[in-house]
Amino acid sequence: MKLSRPARKGSLVVHVVASAGWLGLTLGLLALGITAATTGAPVIVESSVRAMKLFADWLLLPLALLTFLSGLLLSLGTPWGLARHKWVYTKFWLSLATLTATAFVLRPAVNSAVAAVAAGHPLPDTGDVLFGPVVSSSAYVFMTVISVLKPWGPTRRGRTHRAASTPAARGGIDVPAEAASR
Repeated sequence: MKLSRPARKGSLVVHVVASAGWLGLTLGLLALGITAATTGAPVIVESSVRAMKLFADWLLLPLALLTFLSGLLLSLGTPWGLARHKWVYTKFWLSLATLTATAFVLRPAVNSAVAAVAAGHPLPDTGDVLFGPVVSSSAYVFMTVISVLKPWGPTRRGRTHRAASTPAARGGIDVPAEAASR
């Protein structure tokens, strides 16, 4: 399945906006986590972790899912392919890992921090509110860098696909590789 040009451009806009939102949101979570971990004022700690919960519950998973699904659509609907280039393949697996970690590690850690602070206890562990945003932000910056630089070249499948789309492999007829892959 190849996307039409308007569908590809629309999907790319959605993907870039959602990805930028996901990165920005994790940087915001990191700022709130640092505030909660370094302040001595219980009111500020509680406000910070409650804001983190609000962002994690209402924005984080929808943006993560939108980023993942739009990236998957782009990889399957364009000549880049899902497993033809190492940078695309790396982004797919890192996105899946960070999406999973967001759902099953970061959100529960924020929820437990909110529950503890709301009950009048101190912040249980600063790692609960810092580790997830640090790891997520690092992963998203890395994925952004490889999206721009496109390092490492094609995978074995990508080399095979490229070889099959050369003029000699197409019976000596010189047509553009994009047209041959349709």
